[in-house]
Amino acid sequence: MRRFRDRVDAGRQLADRLAAFAGRRDVVVLALPRGGVPVAAEVAHALQAPLDVLVVRKLGLPGHEEFAMGAIAGGGAQVLDEDVVRRHGLRPSDVAAVVRREQAELCRRETLYRGDRPFPNLVGRVVVLVDDGTATGATMRAALAVVAKAGAARIIVAAPTVAADTAKGVAKGADDLVAVVTPEAFDSVGEWYDDFRQTTDEDVRRLLAEQAAVPTSTDELSG
Repeated sequence: MRRFRDRVDAGRQLADRLAAFAGRRDVVVLALPRGGVPVAAEVAHALQAPLDVLVVRKLGLPGHEEFAMGAIAGGGAQVLDEDVVRRHGLRPSDVAAVVRREQAELCRRETLYRGDRPFPNLVGRVVVLVDDGTATGATMRAALAVVAKAGAARIIVAAPTVAADTAKGVAKGADDLVAVVTPEAFDSVGEWYDDFRQTTDEDVRRLLAEQAAVPTSTDELSG
């Protein structure tokens, strides 16, 4: 069942499928923290592209937080599954409470990962959005909304494993979707990894710093 040893292995396999973008000056790799960062670091290294993060937070269903009813991202983007909200009888105040909690965590992570560094200038660029896997697609759709609003010329969703039914929906908001496997039977992202240990804040900061020190073929990411 499992296809990847760990996120590093997954990132290398994914990078092989993105080889056509290697060495281009207009490519930017954006990772969805935290688990997407080790994968994206391998992609950015292979493509000789700058790496940054786009912080996205899942909006968990109250009482069943592992189940996504939507997601928020930096820049005010919000995606909400109205069918899920209606089916579970959630009031607007219930949703608002979850949004407030996740917004606080989103702000904390953005400050921790980026500090005073501005969000990258994406106007006219090819943006490769990377996560370690896509199950429901809620977080990726929120990320797509941010990148599209930021003026990207082309958006590529890239993940080692994407649920087949989710792939169809996510692909509608992107120019391309690149995955290693798109299984019909999909219970969780972790089932496709031998080692799916949690990525820490310290791991994210270290990987961003390491990649920032590597020369790339792209213009400066910010400005």
